[in-house]
Amino acid sequence: MNDSERDALRASAVNENGQLVLNGKALSAMIEDDLRKRVLRIIEATGRVPVLATIIVGENPASVTYVRMKGRACERIGLEPRRVALPEETTTAELMAVIRALNEDRDVCGILLQHPVPKQINEAACFNAIDPEKDVDGVGAASFGKVALGEDGFTSATPGGIIRIMKEYGVEIEGKEAVVIGRSRILGKPLAMLLLRENATVTITHTRTRNLPDVVRRADIVAACVGKPEFVKAEWIKPGAVLIDAGYNAGNIGDIDLKNAAPLASAYTPVPGGVGPMTICTLMEQTVKAAEKKLISAKPE
Repeated sequence: MNDSERDALRASAVNENGQLVLNGKALSAMIEDDLRKRVLRIIEATGRVPVLATIIVGENPASVTYVRMKGRACERIGLEPRRVALPEETTTAELMAVIRALNEDRDVCGILLQHPVPKQINEAACFNAIDPEKDVDGVGAASFGKVALGEDGFTSATPGGIIRIMKEYGVEIEGKEAVVIGRSRILGKPLAMLLLRENATVTITHTRTRNLPDVVRRADIVAACVGKPEFVKAEWIKPGAVLIDAGYNAGNIGDIDLKNAAPLASAYTPVPGGVGPMTICTLMEQTVKAAEKKLISAKPE
């Protein structure tokens, strides 16, 4: 994205109240234009179409929908989506065998294990079994460690998308006090590390946090990552804060009471159309990056 495109994007994001509406759908469409060109260059240079393999265990309706959306995103930019569907009763050993096979597959540049998996599966072990060079969803411990230490690695897709949307819309992060509500391994914790890397002062809150509303009230940036509809109340929000709603609950409802809280904010992500599109966009971008490294930068196999 060039400077004029970025300026136009930011200008279009200002609503009638002077607030920035952080439109992830609009931003992701602009990024996809560039990704299509990059994928075409890979294909022209190598004669190979990069593959993103997505593993889904069982038939969780939400997971089926998410996998379909990711497949469509692959098709939009020219990647080949490969859906690997496993039965609900799949064991950890069986799933890890599938992951190892995909690790060895020369055509596969990225591997995504759709979360959540059935309870009998050790999800963390399976995340960690993914080759870090193909961990384009950034869910493995190796990927998290690199990101936390400021090294080159794949970020968890949603946290990476959140940082990207803030930076592209010109939201200042450095020096700000950020409160992350939630500490999951694929959202709250990696987002906190990315905010820290951008020189924010970061507090992670969770179910054992005392006086949560008071903690949130001091935040310049509030990131809600709890999976509970309208959990964050308007009276918790400091006027002028930036609201990042990473929740997506039934009925297109986020984790923040945006109807009442958004008018207090200087910038906010809508639900839907804010963080969600950027999650998929980040996944696509990291797959393209993995493909460029594997198919173009690497020595011939």
